Amino acid sequence: MSYPGYPPTGYPPFPGYPPAGQESSFPPPGQYPYPSGFPPVGGGAYPPVPSSGYPGAGGYPAPGGYAAPGGYPGAPQPGGAPSYPGVPPVQGFGTPPGGAGFSGYPQPPSQSYGGGPAQVPLPGGFPGGQMPSQYPGGQTPYSSQPAAMTQGVQGTIRPAANFDAMRDAEILRKAMKGFGTDEQAIVDVVANRSNDQRQKIKAAFKTMYGKDLIKDLKSELSGNMEELILALFMPTTYYDAWSLRNAMKGAGTQERVLIEILCTRTNQEIREIVSCYQSEFGRDLEKDIRSDTSGHFERLLVSMCQGNRDENQNVNHQLAQEDAQRLYQAGEGRLGTDESCFNMILATRSFPQLKATMDAYSRMANRDLLSSVGREFSGNVESGLKTILQCALNRSAFFAERLYYSMKGAGTDDSTLVRIVVTRSEIDLVQIKQMFNQMYQKTLGTMIASDTSGDYRRLLLAIIGQ
Repeated sequence: MSYPGYPPTGYPPFPGYPPAGQESSFPPPGQYPYPSGFPPVGGGAYPPVPSSGYPGAGGYPAPGGYAAPGGYPGAPQPGGAPSYPGVPPVQGFGTPPGGAGFSGYPQPPSQSYGGGPAQVPLPGGFPGGQMPSQYPGGQTPYSSQPAAMTQGVQGTIRPAANFDAMRDAEILRKAMKGFGTDEQAIVDVVANRSNDQRQKIKAAFKTMYGKDLIKDLKSELSGNMEELILALFMPTTYYDAWSLRNAMKGAGTQERVLIEILCTRTNQEIREIVSCYQSEFGRDLEKDIRSDTSGHFERLLVSMCQGNRDENQNVNHQLAQEDAQRLYQAGEGRLGTDESCFNMILATRSFPQLKATMDAYSRMANRDLLSSVGREFSGNVESGLKTILQCALNRSAFFAERLYYSMKGAGTDDSTLVRIVVTRSEIDLVQIKQMFNQMYQKTLGTMIASDTSGDYRRLLLAIIGQ
């Protein structure tokens, strides 16, 4: 299976496409996404999961995707966290007795883990325990009661009603025909169709005109606008797999891309990425990670690409207390650091479970877990572990922060800006925009408008719903 329209010629920043002449075997629409649960590359089934591998754990549930919207049924209600042995009961989560707590990582009143919101107020903690200086006056965005956030997760792009792939293909053909290009017509179509609908438009275009839509678009566009259009027309799983391949290809490795994708996706998404990486590039993702990274960072990423995180939505508070104690003894409570203990807990526990562990840790250690990770680790492994913890606290805030730093200061990291806007546009970009506004006292649209220009700016703003 091969994806057409991405020849290497004429577009050096986008390596990794099939060789010229092999572009015509794009799978018909409907073959994505891959079925869930396929075995790892190399064949064979996943090993059986222990039924009670850790003290207090109820075993791992069968791997699978996140739950449908509706939240985590087993998550405690605000004020409803049970007391731990030897710990005085507290009224819900938040600042523990003695004033130590999470130091300001933004938190909505409800958290969503790929599905609906779990009704858990979310403490936070920025790296090092310090509030970033970019907040005006150094104030936390939650010093006053935050505005209520939209419940559940929501993308800025929804499938278009009354969708007609052939009509859209004709609009795009007319926009590219003759002198000049009608970029506004292209923007109006691609920014208002889901990824699945764009795949159907691509297939209809080839059926109607015997030409490849991506090749035609590439001949009419250039630079950032071309990169953004190509990203929008790649099937979702392929785009993640392509981004990982691009991050490890050639000299140097873009570790932040590996962290951003592998540490934030669901089990099912990761397994689909691994399979797509093998089928499209003929390579084993885990082997590429091993050859491009090393040490504890390599081990963390290898753990992530197994797609075997516990996704049970219920929180085991006894296990959270035990894990918090383990993490303290592996880090702050000893000389040196037992890195494997951090890897095991952060790579296997569900995000709601990690959230409860962080809460227990802050009460026990008088310090939040994010700042402890900052004291015990450095470099890429520190970034990876913090990304996992930040996603457990508030996934939308993590992506908002990444977007902010892609545009802050001189120049713009356009690849990061494009990747996050495109990949989150049908998942949780509404929540990311809300968090961005609360964290930085400016809208995402305002910052994009001041950092970009032309049709590129127009299409980005259309995607985020501005």
